[in-house]
Amino acid sequence: MSQSFSQSQTRQNRQQRLWQQKWSLKTKAIVWALSISVLPVVAIGTATYKYGINLINTQTPQVRLESEQSSTETELALERQLSLLLTGMGVTAILTGAIAVFVTNRVISRVSNVAAISNKIKKKLRPDSEFTQVFIASQDELVMLERNIALFTDLLSVLVQEKEAEADYSQLLIKITRWVRESFNQEDVLKTTSEEIRKALSIDRVTIFCFDSSYNGTFIAESVAPGLPKILGVTVSEPGFEAGYIEKYQNGSIHAIDNIHQGDLSDGDIELLEQFAVKSNLVAPILKGKQLFGLLIAHQCSRLRFWQQSEIDLFSQIAMQVGFALDYANLLQQVDTKADNAQVFIEITRSIRQSLNEEDVLKTTVEEARKALSTDRVLVYSFDANWSGIIIAESVVPGYPKVLRSEIQDICFGQGYVEKYQSGRVVATNNIYEAGLADCHINLLESFAVKANLVAPILKDEQLFGLLIAHQCSRPRDWQQSEVDLFAQIAMQVGFALDHARLLQRIEAESVQSQLLADTIGIIRQSLNEEDVLKTTVEEVRKALSTDRVMVYSFDADWSGTVIAESVVLTYPKVLRAEIQDPCFGQGYVEEYQSGRVLAINNIYEAGLADCHINLLESFGVKANLVAPIIKDKELFGLLIAHQCSKPRDWQQTEIDLFGQMAMQVGFALDHARLLQRIEAERMRSQLLVDIIRSIRQSLKEEDIIKTAVEEVRKALSTDRVLVYSFYANWFGIIIAESVLPGYPKVLRSKIHDPCFTESYVEKYQSGDVVAINNIYESNLADCHINLLASFGVKANLVAPIIKDEQLFGLLIAHQCSEPRDWQQSEIDLFAQIAMQVGFTLDHARLLQAYQAAEANSDE
Repeated sequence: MSQSFSQSQTRQNRQQRLWQQKWSLKTKAIVWALSISVLPVVAIGTATYKYGINLINTQTPQVRLESEQSSTETELALERQLSLLLTGMGVTAILTGAIAVFVTNRVISRVSNVAAISNKIKKKLRPDSEFTQVFIASQDELVMLERNIALFTDLLSVLVQEKEAEADYSQLLIKITRWVRESFNQEDVLKTTSEEIRKALSIDRVTIFCFDSSYNGTFIAESVAPGLPKILGVTVSEPGFEAGYIEKYQNGSIHAIDNIHQGDLSDGDIELLEQFAVKSNLVAPILKGKQLFGLLIAHQCSRLRFWQQSEIDLFSQIAMQVGFALDYANLLQQVDTKADNAQVFIEITRSIRQSLNEEDVLKTTVEEARKALSTDRVLVYSFDANWSGIIIAESVVPGYPKVLRSEIQDICFGQGYVEKYQSGRVVATNNIYEAGLADCHINLLESFAVKANLVAPILKDEQLFGLLIAHQCSRPRDWQQSEVDLFAQIAMQVGFALDHARLLQRIEAESVQSQLLADTIGIIRQSLNEEDVLKTTVEEVRKALSTDRVMVYSFDADWSGTVIAESVVLTYPKVLRAEIQDPCFGQGYVEEYQSGRVLAINNIYEAGLADCHINLLESFGVKANLVAPIIKDKELFGLLIAHQCSKPRDWQQTEIDLFGQMAMQVGFALDHARLLQRIEAERMRSQLLVDIIRSIRQSLKEEDIIKTAVEEVRKALSTDRVLVYSFYANWFGIIIAESVLPGYPKVLRSKIHDPCFTESYVEKYQSGDVVAINNIYESNLADCHINLLASFGVKANLVAPIIKDEQLFGLLIAHQCSEPRDWQQSEIDLFAQIAMQVGFTLDHARLLQAYQAAEANSDE
């Protein structure tokens, strides 16, 4: 009550002084000038007038006694003089007043101008000042000037203080900005900010409130005086900001509350602030990347605090600098992250590139990528032809299910995803339940306990090989762009590494293949005959390909044939010497194999083979096979065949190439063996011919010569019978020499009447023709001839003429009785030469006998 009364009394005194100061300075000055200049003249004139009147009144009676007439005249004269004096006095007073007013106006006009200018300045400086209305109402320029000067003095003092405070705050802002900028990550920026502001402004608490996407948030940094409750880590699910506050903060609005109970706050806000003993607070927005990151908040808890404008401005500027520092820290973090990712990428790439095969590449990739991303599982999913596939590599944290080798039928995948991944699409799913995935996809991911995933394509040879996939199983995960970029780069490098590994494998395979081919060829070439060549081939090729069976199938004239060489794992059936009638083969296959075709069948049931072919392969237990032609003397000799019996097999191109080259080399080796055999046969034939000729020449009589010839020839040709058939004059004849194996009929001294012989054979034999019959039943012989030969048990024969004295003496004949025989050219040539040498020897024996007879006659 006393305070209210005092304020009322002060107001009354001020109003009284206001009324006392109603006159303007000009009015007062004129009044005072007139008073000073006119009143003395008027006073003197009035006094002189009164004195003159008084003098006249005192002296007139005396004068009137002396002379009545003259006194009256004198009185009138005096009165006229007094009137003139009074008039002069008035004129003087008027002139004096006018001069005073003129001088006063000149002086007061300058003072009024100064007062008006000061009043304008005051209005600008303090438009709401308490004294403004008083000075304007009083129109007292001098008082106004005095008050304004006093006000200016106060304002200058305040201004000086404010400038000093601004200088201090500027210096403080520079220091805090420098401290904040020296912090290189967000946590340090916020911690430094809250600590330094609290010290600088002597505030009880400074905290930073960070918004989430729904504008709820958490207090993530705090500096608080001892003894006060801590707010760090408190999450506010509904901050309770009044409508429009977010937009205001987004636009940079500062909210200063001197008293929380008078700050138009909601009950919820007041209750929240009271929990932490807040009495006054100051709130400024922190903008990070032009978006509202959070709030910089100052709490005064010990007392109410009236925030000064300079403090508010400083607080706002610091909040702005915090935003800049966060942007800078974020930029540094991005740079560091990129640098770290680059280093991680280099290390992962180096680790991957050190892996020299596909399996090691993938295993290294999933292990290193999981460590780099700190995720729960990383796997590689490889596609098959229908875009299903299998997980071929995995690295998983203990406690989560292992999915390695899982075959996945993802019915959702083919619906538009292939082209996207083929073009390099990377998919980051932070929460599988909030990504709009199809139910089939969610169910698949749930079976692997996945909450979030990251998927990048692996391109191998510019084709979609598979997917590199990261799984977060513990919780949803907000994948950072740097993580997505790193993952995509790793997937790209995996593709490059697979290409590199494939190239290395190809080079290594080609090297191994070349070495293996060289070794195999060396081993094959060491085999000097056809049988050894084929036997060595199947054995070495089976080892080289690690397959179940390798065999050589030799064709006969009708493109059926026989397995003439085989190497097979013990658990599978042997097919050596099996005669195969393949009705499917002649239907277009011959020409293809003749031109060098190599056929690789990964699965006999998926290759579109004819039923007859499948049945044939099933009879040998075959699941997959590899077939290459063997070309001998530029003709299709047979096939080199590899069988996989345990399971279907995906034949690699390197294996196919190696197999084709092996088959080609087998053909070369057979040609080489044949050449060697021919050379060896010629050498042996030459040696045999020399030995036989020497044996024959040692016989001096015709009977001995022929007997020796049939014996040596039978041994040389390893045949069943050799005989000499001597002609009579009518071209019938007799067997004059024979060498035959036991068990076969002897035909020595048999006379043969061959009605077929004279019809066409004499001239041929006379001219030296040699006849080789491999099978008497397949050589178009006349029945009479077949019957004759069959009577001797003959299956194949070889006939050469014996020319004696340039006449057809007889025939040297070899019989194969056990079986038909494919007479070799070297055997035919040897046989012809022996027959010729028998003729020469018979000529020599005849000459020798004639010489000896002539000597005997001369001696007699």
